Amino acid sequence: MIRKKFITFLFVGLCLFVAQAQERWSKDKAEKWYAAHDWICGADFIPSSAINQLEMWQAETFDSKTIDRELGYAESIGMNAMRVYLHSIAYKEDPKGFKKRVDQYLAIADKHGIQTIFVIFDDVWGKMPKAGRQPEPKPGVHNSGWVQDPGNPASSEEQNFPELEKYVTDVIATFKDDKRVLLWDLYNEPGNDGKGNASLPLLKNVFKWARAVNPSQPLSAGLWKWDLEELNAFQALHSDIITYHDYESPEWHQRVIQLLKSHGRPMICTEYMARTRNSRFANILPMLKQEHIGAINWGLVNGKTNTIYAWDTPISSGEEPIEWFHDIFRKDGTPYRKDEANLIKKLTSEK
Repeated sequence: MIRKKFITFLFVGLCLFVAQAQERWSKDKAEKWYAAHDWICGADFIPSSAINQLEMWQAETFDSKTIDRELGYAESIGMNAMRVYLHSIAYKEDPKGFKKRVDQYLAIADKHGIQTIFVIFDDVWGKMPKAGRQPEPKPGVHNSGWVQDPGNPASSEEQNFPELEKYVTDVIATFKDDKRVLLWDLYNEPGNDGKGNASLPLLKNVFKWARAVNPSQPLSAGLWKWDLEELNAFQALHSDIITYHDYESPEWHQRVIQLLKSHGRPMICTEYMARTRNSRFANILPMLKQEHIGAINWGLVNGKTNTIYAWDTPISSGEEPIEWFHDIFRKDGTPYRKDEANLIKKLTSEK
């Protein structure tokens, strides 16, 4: 009888431990995590030699030399974080090799004093990702070859979920206590591509799968479109750290900050800086620094993603636009605007 009670006690205790491990971080835990880091400043990164996430991570096109060189550019202006998209198809084709390449990337980033925010799923741009050789860029077209993960309609087809769960669980478990990983950004812009609430089941599941792993790093999914009420509510109420995107002018961006502060949690802006929309380093980055909000701008080096061109303003000739939309450096490491590079370096050097 005593033995049965003891076994029952252990079982109940284990259940309580597992349940507790799967809960959202407390505000206190989130604040302590954030306080342990210097001001987070960096960029959304893909090497200039890759048109999309698959070209970045597939064995045939994984370009460690370019990654090393270009993360050196980021280090030169004091950046300490990169946001990097993974892809489930690259994992599915070669799980061991994929994780080895992720580890290689992390070693390179760590050498440059950079931690990484990994993005798991994505609802933006190309609907039908395929393994193998990726297309060449379309001249003057923004992100002409970027692909969703797992795609559309694949993201809403629940028969795909067991395979996606394996991917999420394996990758996060492999790096769950790795200090080189800053944060897990579980789903980029859920509901984009006109999906709306069709992305909600996968969003809910990716949080469930990640919580079951219980990584030492926080989990989040960034708010990005304010009329997606159900998605926004789930993202905000299940993220350990509030992350968000804002490509608007400083006045609008400041209102968003004031609204999101109501959650009482640390914040990281994981996408901003679109020069022709008046979201610039000069008017946004100092504001984020003053508010002690992490700042991750879109784009580091001008490359095959063509993100120097605006979303809706293609230039069919492929000539350089009058003003770059995103990105900081040319391929040779020369800043597009030296004043911007100097500003970033100044703000990242200040304590």
